[in-house]
Amino acid sequence: MDREALYLEFEKAVEVINSYTEPFPADLLLKLYAYYKIANQNYNNPGSKTPLINAFKANALIQARDMEPEEAMRAYIELVKKEVPKLK
Repeated sequence: MDREALYLEFEKAVEVINSYTEPFPADLLLKLYAYYKIANQNYNNPGSKTPLINAFKANALIQARDMEPEEAMRAYIELVKKEVPKLK
């Protein structure tokens, strides 16, 4: 998949997640969060007002820290393809 196709597919996967109306399992959300942040090269600290949520988000980012942005996009896309159909 070329770079432009990857970016388009990533944006579609993000749109699927953003438009989904049912709640997601916390572990899925944390993986998606980490992949999204890395894919967008946003390395800012988590911004939740709840310290425990920040800790979980930081842990998810640490676990995925060695990924390159395009690798994180592919992981995000694959996770959405794998998990979202199961949730419906």
